[in-house]
Amino acid sequence: MTKILAWDCSPKVPSLIPFFLPFAGCPFRCLYCAQDLVTGQEHHDPLSLRFQRLHKELLQRRRPDRDPPQLAFYGGTFTALPLDAMNYCLEQAQHLLEQGLISALRCSTRPDALPDDRLLRLREAGMTTIELGIQSFDEGALRATERGYGSIKACEACTKVKDYGFELGVQLLPGMPGLSPGRFLKDVSHAISLGAGLLRFYPCQVLAKTKLAALWRKGLYSPWDLQTTLATLAVGYLKAQDAHVPVIRMGLAPEPSFLQARLAGPWHPSLGARVMARSLYLAVLRAKGRAKLVCLRLPRRLQGFFFGEKGEMRDKWARLACEILFGNVDRVELDLLETHKT
Repeated sequence: MTKILAWDCSPKVPSLIPFFLPFAGCPFRCLYCAQDLVTGQEHHDPLSLRFQRLHKELLQRRRPDRDPPQLAFYGGTFTALPLDAMNYCLEQAQHLLEQGLISALRCSTRPDALPDDRLLRLREAGMTTIELGIQSFDEGALRATERGYGSIKACEACTKVKDYGFELGVQLLPGMPGLSPGRFLKDVSHAISLGAGLLRFYPCQVLAKTKLAALWRKGLYSPWDLQTTLATLAVGYLKAQDAHVPVIRMGLAPEPSFLQARLAGPWHPSLGARVMARSLYLAVLRAKGRAKLVCLRLPRRLQGFFFGEKGEMRDKWARLACEILFGNVDRVELDLLETHKT
């Protein structure tokens, strides 16, 4: 018997070009946050100069055989920017849209910063996706990280974004204070049930000059270890796969300023690939059930991470004692031999 596994490591994610606005519009700095270090942009040039550079970069990137990227306003609370600044960003973005240099707009914001007039303005300007920094739907975790809103507001924000016709993105923070692996997995399910069209998993890091760093030094906070993070995110990734919701990012980029400021936390340069390797293994085990797996056929695109970092998954696959083939197939295929009790 052949079973097809609807598991895909390459969701159709549009090309993005980020426009970082660290802390811009944020009402306060959250317990764990150091956007200037995470984005590698500790100092800002005037917006006009930054858009000039962006225009030049987009012209250089333009290719007749390639769709233009989406412009993404990240790093701050876009919908809480001073109105003049938000409108300036949107006007400049609309010029880029008209020139065909970008294909769409998206932004990230807080769930408690969604006034109706701002959402109408975003829709009018051609914004298609709003990513909410939910972090967690858990009331205790939100209090512990001093987010300034509760679970009800987080849920209402997801619904509001959808009601206004935007694609909803949900950013989650596994390992944040007060959040257990089990609660994080409930967050994944909750985000999917609220209509998230995409997810991001950013394991919580302890960064210098944050309130969280002070708690960590006092022994009042311990980040998840890397193995717990890999195992938990693998289950969360599988939940998203089951719902056909892409997880478009796992972990932070290795900006030099971030690496220098990182004091503790489950970071690895290949975190996403390691999570996907574990998630695929879990998916195959689940699909196999009690049957004997004779042959596993996989698309070639999975070969790059299949055996994990430095072959860490080889022993697990070897224990299945099956033939493993990479070839011209679109999905993972399992050849199973049913076993019957006598």
